[in-house]
Parts: sequence; C-alpha cells; structure tokens
Amino acid sequence: MGSYIDIDSHDGKRFRAYHAAPAQGSGPGIVLLQEIFGINGYMRAMADRFAEEGYVVLVPDLFWRMKPGVELGYGEADFNEALGLNEALDIDLAVGDIGATLDALRTLPMQAGKVGAIGYCLGGKLAVLAAARLDLDCAVSYYGVGLDAYIGEIPSIRCPMLFHFAGDDAFCPPATREHLLAAFTANPKLEAHVYPGCDHAFATPERPHYDKPAATMAYSRTVSLLRRTLGPIHDLNALWERHCYYEFATRDVDAVMPTMIAEPYVNHVPTMTGGVGHDELKRFYRHHFVNANPDDTRLIPVSRTIGADRIVDEFVFCATHDREIDWLLPGLAPTGKYFEVPMLAVVCFRGDKLYNEHIYWDQASVLVQIGVLDPAGLPVAGIQTAKKLIDETLPSNTLMRNWATSAGKPI
Repeated sequence: MGSYIDIDSHDGKRFRAYHAAPAQGSGPGIVLLQEIFGINGYMRAMADRFAEEGYVVLVPDLFWRMKPGVELGYGEADFNEALGLNEALDIDLAVGDIGATLDALRTLPMQAGKVGAIGYCLGGKLAVLAAARLDLDCAVSYYGVGLDAYIGEIPSIRCPMLFHFAGDDAFCPPATREHLLAAFTANPKLEAHVYPGCDHAFATPERPHYDKPAATMAYSRTVSLLRRTLGPIHDLNALWERHCYYEFATRDVDAVMPTMIAEPYVNHVPTMTGGVGHDELKRFYRHHFVNANPDDTRLIPVSRTIGADRIVDEFVFCATHDREIDWLLPGLAPTGKYFEVPMLAVVCFRGDKLYNEHIYWDQASVLVQIGVLDPAGLPVAGIQTAKKLIDETLPSNTLMRNWATSAGKPI
C-alpha cells in the first residue's frame, strides 16, 4: 500500500499525489495519470501493481485546482460529477502539473533511472501531451479521449509510446481511430493495438465494459514497453528454474512460496486444480502437489520462450501412477502404469516474483496410458503424443481416417 505526498506546482502552490514504491526499495519511475474519477481505488490499485513490478509510482491529483482530493466511483451521480470536472479541466495547466510531478519523481531518493507515463481515459490523452511536451522516456495511452483535437502534436512525441484502443469505443469511433493510426505511421516510435469487441474502459475491473482477456493482453504489452525502455530487467529463466527446483527437486513448500507474489494463483487447466491466493495455494502445494508426486517424476524440457513478463515452457511430464495424483488424476486409484504427457506452462511474473501459472496437457492421453480410457474409435492417442513431440519424424495423421484419401491429389 502506498501513501500521499505533497508536490510543488510550477506556479508556487502545492497538490497531492499518491506514491507507491517497490519492495526492493528503488526503481525507475512512472507517473500514472487518472481517469476522470480522480485518484480512486482503481488508480491506487494500479499504482501498487506497477510498484510490484519494480517501479516508483506517483499518481498526481489532476483536479486539485478545482476540487482537491476527488475520489469518485462509477455510479450515475459520480459519473456526472466526473464529466463536469473533466469539462472544466484546463488541459495546459494539467500538463504543467504532470511536469511538476515528473520533477518531484526525479528527486525522490528511491527513483533510479528513467521515467515514463501511463494514462487511462482522460489520462490517456494527457499521456500523449506529456510525451509531446515533456521529457519522458516512454508513455502509454489507454483509450485516450479527444486525441483527434491534438493530432498535430503527434510528430512532437520523441519517446517510444504505446496506444491501446477499444474497438467499440464511442469516445473514439472508427473514423477517428483510423485518422490517428494514419498519423502514427509517420512516427516509428509509436505502436498501437486495437482490441476488437471492447468498449471504453475495458481495463477497469469495476466498470461494466471490463474485458479481462483484453486487459491482460494490454497490460502485458505495457510491461513489455516498460521493460524495454525503463527496465528493470529480471532473469525470468533463473526465477522459474529456482521455483521448479523447490517444487520437484527439494519438494520444499516453504521455499516455493517466497518465489511468488503475496497473492498468487495456479490453474491446472484440464483438471481445474491449483489455488487462488497465498493460503489456498500453499495448502494445495503442501497436501496435494509438491509432496504428492510419484517418486520417479521427471520433466523433459522441450522448449522455452521468454518474454518481458512471462515464460512459456514446453516439456514432457513423466511418472508412474503409483499413488493418487490429486492435481493430475483426481479421484483415480493408482494403476501402477507409467505415462508420459506433453505439457505447456504459461508462467506470468510481476517484477521478480511469479504471479500465476496456467498449465495445459492432453488429459485424454494420460487416461489412455493408465488404462481407464479405451481409445478405440476415438481421436486420442497415448504415449505416442509425447514421443512425437520429441521426434518429429514419427508418422503424422495416424488418427485421421481420411488421410489416405488425399494421397496423390494435387497440392
């Protein structure tokens, strides 16, 4: 949780900003720019999240000249008040206050290195103007409103900048968006993504148009830009290796949990096993996973893709079904059968900690191998799926009855 600090404006006055700092004590800086609802719970939560990513964050009160301390919800009355404040806002003064916030951020003892800006809605517009008029190292605009009125400032943006557009945003209709995208092509530092079927404020969980998949993808792209331009760069490979070492080599639950954020989650997709939050996940690890795997369990690495905030790990899980494996084969008594199954782990990080894991595998293949599913007449295979993943020269299309019918046909 963060706290509020005072900032000196360029015209000799003072206003407040919410301040969140990373657990490691220092990091690059971010100025987080509010929606039209002031520094409400959502803005503070996002500041705390970016601090968890390793950034020193300030969220300036941009309405302070009219009404200090605005913190509105999303009901009708608050929405109408927010619209009034937005209409009355002096944009040039607001950009000046963002500049003062940048000055204050750079003087904080824990701020180290470069500084960026991220804005939502009103803040998305102000992020564009800040990138054009102020000294920033990167900027991000989430569904900025009224950008067409400032299209002439696009050429002045000198730092890398990322734009997230909602495909169905009434505040930025398709014609306006296409006009903006055309203007972006002249500036190679600009990157834009459109999220089809999404409406304005798709990244705000409390708003009716919240779209979690789009919000997750936009956030990942945002973190990617931040890592490239501001840092910090974490060795995700080493972090994941250490986590897996405690899970499968030492089988030490008390060592596993500190490799993750305070409230992580794990989802084994085919069986929906795992846990959400520290306590549920630790219970799962201790009683149903880490100490419950067969003694001969081994992982055969196949490939690993490392991004800015996640790892995609491809491997073969090998074991003998010599006990009930709660997370993989819940409710099935041991059969004594050996099995191998390809698995895919998508592992997301926040800063230098694991945030979540999504683990996928072909459950039908496991059931065939332990003898509880008869593959006759079904498009499923047993251990062959693992063998072919390792050796691509093994025959393809063996489950396709119609494969032979295309032999000799033009291709």
